[in-house]
Amino acid sequence: MPKFLRLLLTLLLLSGSTAAMARQGTTPATPPTPDQALAQMRSQLDGIKQALDGKPDANALADLRNQSLAVQDQAGQVAAGLAPQVQSVQAQLAVLGPAPDKPASEAPEVREQRRKLEKAKADVDAQMKQAQLLGQEAEQLATQLSDLRRNEFQARLAERTASPFSRAFWSDPLRSLPADLRRLRGLGHDLRDTIGAAWQPPNRRPFLACLVAAVLLLGVGRWLLERGLLHFTRNRVPAGHLRRSALALAIALLSALNTGLAAELVFQSLDWNGLLGDDLRALGMQMVRLVLLSAYIAGLGRALLSATRPSWRMPGLSDAEACALRPLPWRLSVAIALLGTMELVNHAISASLPATVATRGLIALVISALLVSLLVRQSRARRAEQAHGETPPGRPLWVGVGLGALVVSATLGVLGVATGYIALAFFIAVNTIWIGVVVTSLYLLSHVLNDLWELLLSPRGSNGQRLQKAFEVTPERLEQGRTVLAGLTRALAVLLAIGAVVSRLGASPEDLSASVGSLLGGLNFGELKLAPADILKALAVLVVGLFVVRTLKRWLDRELLPNTRLDPGMRSSMVTLLGYVGGVLVVVMALATLKVSLQNIAWIASALSVGIGFGLQAIVSNFISGLILLAERPVKVGDWISINDVEGDIRRINVRATEIQLWDRSTVIVPNSQLITQNVRNVTLTDSLGRVKFQLPMPLDTDAARVRDLIEAVLAAHPETLDDPAPFVRLDSVTTTHIVFNAYAFTRNPRDAAAVKSEVMFALLARLREENLRLIRPQDMVVHRPVRAPDESPGTP
Repeated sequence: MPKFLRLLLTLLLLSGSTAAMARQGTTPATPPTPDQALAQMRSQLDGIKQALDGKPDANALADLRNQSLAVQDQAGQVAAGLAPQVQSVQAQLAVLGPAPDKPASEAPEVREQRRKLEKAKADVDAQMKQAQLLGQEAEQLATQLSDLRRNEFQARLAERTASPFSRAFWSDPLRSLPADLRRLRGLGHDLRDTIGAAWQPPNRRPFLACLVAAVLLLGVGRWLLERGLLHFTRNRVPAGHLRRSALALAIALLSALNTGLAAELVFQSLDWNGLLGDDLRALGMQMVRLVLLSAYIAGLGRALLSATRPSWRMPGLSDAEACALRPLPWRLSVAIALLGTMELVNHAISASLPATVATRGLIALVISALLVSLLVRQSRARRAEQAHGETPPGRPLWVGVGLGALVVSATLGVLGVATGYIALAFFIAVNTIWIGVVVTSLYLLSHVLNDLWELLLSPRGSNGQRLQKAFEVTPERLEQGRTVLAGLTRALAVLLAIGAVVSRLGASPEDLSASVGSLLGGLNFGELKLAPADILKALAVLVVGLFVVRTLKRWLDRELLPNTRLDPGMRSSMVTLLGYVGGVLVVVMALATLKVSLQNIAWIASALSVGIGFGLQAIVSNFISGLILLAERPVKVGDWISINDVEGDIRRINVRATEIQLWDRSTVIVPNSQLITQNVRNVTLTDSLGRVKFQLPMPLDTDAARVRDLIEAVLAAHPETLDDPAPFVRLDSVTTTHIVFNAYAFTRNPRDAAAVKSEVMFALLARLREENLRLIRPQDMVVHRPVRAPDESPGTP
């Protein structure tokens, strides 16, 4: 079945694009010279000015404005292309140097070369100035056209006709009805002739093939595609919110593409060999787009309501509300297709103004009625739930605002038609539908983007856990990255939605892009100009560069350096220095992408020098000290040091400070400058040995030689003590009551000395007990008092 679907879609797409490909030319155009381009732009501007004298309508003004903007862009490209030529000529003139005061003193060849270069520079300068003037003139002309279009748009909305309830409103359409019917019959005759030509033998086979393919696509093809999409979503998309939102988006797009492709096949069946005339071809292309929009509205409503699958429903709607609203997307889609076809036919046959006004009034009323039906059905469903003791789901604030806007739009549409402001009512009705489609699509797309980033970067998901292991990213950082990326993509979606809405409110997408471009492109800092494209490139260089540096550091730390004879401290210093150097190089590359030169950042250096003199001196001192620590390595990561009553192991040497871990597992942050300027005791600087030392007091009558041999045997028997230097025992002191032995032994690592000392003393005490050798005890004082006789008194001598 999947192979059949792929084959069917391939054939349909190929059949829909063959005619368009056949009409395209393949001969590449030769780029014009600067003089030719300037002359062409001048001719275009003159043509636009002449077209303004004919008082064009709003659509013609929009086309003229687009032409002016195209001329402006072309002029900017020409000027940018001439700039390197000017720089090249100036560089050659700089090589020749300034002209001497006496021309005769210069060689004839050099003088001739100078003359040619100066002439070439003057010509290129003149072309650049002409291109800049043309660009400025095109910009002014585009602004003038925007003002004219805006004024014409406002005047058109303010137009008022007779009320439909008056006889005067219907008298004009009735008078122009015969002429409109005659034009409509002419369009019908043209369509009938085209169908007859398509039925002829040369065109009959593609005509029937396209029609059959369209019918299959709308019937069996749609059913198979939806079944395959549902099967793929259930079995291939990971479980979670993305499965629901992706399926909703896929259903909406599939409905639009399926129906739109069928409409395109019908259009191609009539225009397979260019049988349609220009008017019919333009009408057919517009109707294909209208069918595509109508099908998308139906699919979008079906996907979001999800009346048959409540568990897949995204909005907070109850089952009763979803079932009540279920017919509305289809009704709205059919209404838009039929009413839009009427509007397109009126435009194609150049229908009279009364017929156009009547058609637009009908469109406004039908759309307003559908909006009222939506509000009534939704309200009835909620009231029914409350009557049965059920609590309807809560609605967010933006949903309430949207429903209020629908109420206002429907009311204004009906009142506008009733009072004769049909143009205003038509504008409100059509743009209400358009804004609703855009907002609903934005809602769906935002959920898809958020769920997609949740799947890819969630610390709790499998992808997020793999990223944590591969790149050593903490869950907090991964969650922050997910939030930032989701916010950026949704912000981009919002900008696209705003552009789509603005394009229907009397402006064009070019207006929005030009406004945003002028806002972002107008940030000037001295001679530095920050363009949006340069900022994006610099961010890309920064992100990619830091990723490469991080990857290189991880490769050195885990794969290359562990296979060398370097100690861990040296390896850590090399990796840290590489990070600093790589970070600086990446920042320099990002600044170069922004076209920042040393001259442009001279004022930054000046400001930093003043700041260093006042408040940043300590920070710079610590930074330089950190570099010295990494280069000279008086202390390194893993060393056991002591400074200012702080003793512990160095865990990390950062840019500003060093982290020292104490024996209680706490961490002390010591500025790097203190490790350079103060006395530091480094126990492990030269791989020194650990020393085990303890005292053993014994009674005075103890056999000293026997005790010495016993202590030396216990020290030598421990596996961590070294044979070279060997353990030894010294007699420290002899008193009237005891003798004191000092025992010494050495270990390979100073960190093992304390543990070895404890184990040796435990073993020594056990041996002393086995040998019946007692340690010295504290002396007891015994006081003897004489016993008195019973007959003696204290006063008897």
